Amino acid sequence: MTALGADLRRGPFREGERVQLTDPKGRMNTIVLAAGKQFHTHRGFLQHDALIGRPDGSTITNTSGIEYLAMRPLLADYVMSMPRGAAVVYPKDAGQIVTMADIFPGAIVVEAGVGSGALAMSLLRAVGDDGRLFSFERREDFADIATANAHLFFGQDHPAWTVTVGDLVEQLPLTVEPGTVDRVVLDMLAPWDCLDVVHVALAPGGLLICYVATATQLSRVAEAMRDHGGWTEPSAWESLVRGWHLEGLAVRPEHRMHGHTGFLITTRRLADGVTPPLRKCRPAKGAYGEAGVDEDAWTPEDVGERVPSDKRVRRTRRALVAETGEGNAAPGEDGEPAPAPEG
Repeated sequence: MTALGADLRRGPFREGERVQLTDPKGRMNTIVLAAGKQFHTHRGFLQHDALIGRPDGSTITNTSGIEYLAMRPLLADYVMSMPRGAAVVYPKDAGQIVTMADIFPGAIVVEAGVGSGALAMSLLRAVGDDGRLFSFERREDFADIATANAHLFFGQDHPAWTVTVGDLVEQLPLTVEPGTVDRVVLDMLAPWDCLDVVHVALAPGGLLICYVATATQLSRVAEAMRDHGGWTEPSAWESLVRGWHLEGLAVRPEHRMHGHTGFLITTRRLADGVTPPLRKCRPAKGAYGEAGVDEDAWTPEDVGERVPSDKRVRRTRRALVAETGEGNAAPGEDGEPAPAPEG
C-alpha cells in the first residue's frame, strides 16, 4: 500500500503542486504550478508550462538568462515558508521530538496545541496511516490554518488526524479512553496544568514530552512532574544548530545560526500504585527555599551557580587595583598581610 502523499513526492512535476526555485545566490521561491501562469521577479520571468512534466531536480532559465534549480520542497522547507497563525516548531525541534519521544508507526499520539500545524505534520509522518494523532487547539482560527497547511502538504485530509477545538483538560477525557495513549506532546504555556489528565490518558510506560520557551516554564513543569508522584525523573535539554560554509579550503562556521528556540523535557508514566525511586542526587543549596525565606527572592545559589568566596573576590580585586592603579581597595583589608612594595 502506498503511503499517503508518496505519489506527490515522486514523478514529473504536475499542475497544482508546489515547486521550490533556487537562484544562483541561493535565494528560494516557492510557486504552485498552473498552466499558462508566469513566475516574475525584477530580473525577468519564466513560464510554469516549461516546468510541468519536467523531472524533479531540473533547471530552467528565465527571460533574462538566470538559471533556477527546480525541486519539490522538503517538509522542513514547507514548514518554514507556509502561512502561519502561531509561531511554528522549528524542524530542529520537531526532529528531536519525533526521535526522543519515540513516535513510532501505528502509535496513538496526543498533541496540544496545534499552532500552525508544523509539528503535527512531522507527527503524522511518524505515526503513518495506521496510527492516530489527536490534536487539541484552543483557538479555532489556528486550527483552521493548521488543517489547511497539512491538507496542502499531504494533498488531502490525513486519515490519522483528528483536530479538536477546545481545552485539553476538558476535551481529552471525552476523546480517548483511559490508558490508551502511547505518547503526549505538549506545546503550551502551562503544561503543568495538564499533568493529571495526561497521566490518566497515557498507558503505563507512555511518554510525555513538553516544549517550553523559557527557563522559568522548564523549572516549573519539572517540579510539577516530581510533585505529582506518577512520573519518572524528568530529563531536559535544548538543541542548537549551526551551519557551515563550505568552499574549497574556506571551511568555517556560518555567521548566523538557529540558536535557542525552546527547551524539551520528557518523563514517562509510572504504573498505578508505583512510587518513583528516591532521588540520589543532592539538590543545590537553597534550590527549594527554606522556612521564612522569600522563594521569589532568588540568589545565584538558588539556580545552581558556583559563587566565589568573599575572600577570593577581595584578593582578585586587590590584585587588579595594584596592577591598574584604579580603585580604592585597601591592601590587607581581609586580614592578610599587605603585599610588599616593589623596589
